[in-house]
Amino acid sequence: MVRLAAVGLVHEANTFAPSRVDLVDFAADGILRGPEIVDRHGDADTTMAGFLAAGSAPGVEVVPLVFTTTTPGGPITPDALETLADEILSTLAETGPWDGVLAALHGAAVAEHRDDADGYLLRQVRVAVGPDTVVGAALDLHANLSAAVCAYADIVTTHRTNPHLDARLRAEELAALVVRTARDEIRPSQALVQVPAALGILAQNTGEPPMREILAGLDEVLASPGVLTASVAQGCPYADVPHMGMATLVVTDGDPSAARSWAAALARQVWSRRHEFSGRSARLAEALHRAATARKGPVLLLDVGDNIGAGAPGDSVVIVAAARQVGLTGLLAILVDADGVTRCHRAGTGGRVELLVGARTDPRVGPPLTVGGVVRRLHAGRYEDPGPTHAGHRHYDAGPTAVVEVDGGPTLVLTTRPTPPTSLVQLTCLGLDPTGFRAIVAKGVHAPLAAYAPLATEIIAVDTPGVTSADLRRLSYRRRRYPLWPFEQDVTFG
Repeated sequence: MVRLAAVGLVHEANTFAPSRVDLVDFAADGILRGPEIVDRHGDADTTMAGFLAAGSAPGVEVVPLVFTTTTPGGPITPDALETLADEILSTLAETGPWDGVLAALHGAAVAEHRDDADGYLLRQVRVAVGPDTVVGAALDLHANLSAAVCAYADIVTTHRTNPHLDARLRAEELAALVVRTARDEIRPSQALVQVPAALGILAQNTGEPPMREILAGLDEVLASPGVLTASVAQGCPYADVPHMGMATLVVTDGDPSAARSWAAALARQVWSRRHEFSGRSARLAEALHRAATARKGPVLLLDVGDNIGAGAPGDSVVIVAAARQVGLTGLLAILVDADGVTRCHRAGTGGRVELLVGARTDPRVGPPLTVGGVVRRLHAGRYEDPGPTHAGHRHYDAGPTAVVEVDGGPTLVLTTRPTPPTSLVQLTCLGLDPTGFRAIVAKGVHAPLAAYAPLATEIIAVDTPGVTSADLRRLSYRRRRYPLWPFEQDVTFG
């Protein structure tokens, strides 16, 4: 019997965000222990669901211990990281010994006192379980892969799709490799190459150039003899840390030289397409004109600068305010505004409200919008979507929610907590038909596409201000490595 522990702490940090992520934030999303992990993830398509599924293989036991995740945001506070790490480590020690550890991480976690929170966690896990226990780490495609992560985990994998529709598959793949290693059937050898380039958010869709062609090269490596797994990490450009950027990783069966060779070849392929790493977005006026003149809706307006899935607060009213000025009708927007939700719940369904909404956190995404309207629906904010969804999530909690029909438009969905717009159930559970609107503002870039692309008549990435700006040169980096494309144009590599 191969006995595996399943643990995890998943957070994508945006070091430009004004917020800090503390224990309250993790607790709001759930610090899950033992059976609670099975209850939340057993029927999902998440990374943890893939780990749990591995326990159905003959001779394999997977024991879920501690798992937590929270919506992307600012860096984690020291107290939160150390408290959660201590619980993971003490639980590992109390319930061991283990043949292997399956760790669900993001790869772009940053704490106020630790630039590489994922590497720190894996180092602590390695110390706790010893050198002979196999450690596998399943990361997000947006991981900023560090040397520490690859040093303390025997096998590392990342997603290969964006939107992330393969989280469970990659986790199952990792678990199978950990089992084979524990049984001495294979001897993983990893090679990491950090590419001196940052991939802009607009160029990260794996179904489009340049990632489509880069992943075609990855498929060739994966099909090569002796290669156990391989990854091309896109990196998280909003985490200002020394290891920020793209990276390639190849794991072979006992052949370190081949691993280094394949990782270097993949890195050269990535580097050869660096001129395509910025992508394109539409100016706000152009986007609104296209939405207004579309023959049919809904047109999906991606609010790039207020991308919740990359750590933005989700309260920008830039698009909504401009749409009101030009008289665009039939607009639906989801805004984070806890105060507005409270006022709506006090007014009750059918009640009239006068609100000052949005732009609570950053003057660049405001000023706040003054609106009057009628409360059409109140909701607890919890909903479930069996998928397919970005990263395989099934259970959501946006906190108390209200639908306000603003005089003369638009329709606003006000939520208490930032929730990435990755599920249409967020609208349908409120009695809203997304096909009934001319345009929908989604505070994301790629994550919304799995849900919204099938019904959108046009998808427009809108160049808006905020902490997830499409133009990385608008952000003030202090800790990134140097030189790094596209900030420096005279970079040499390979």
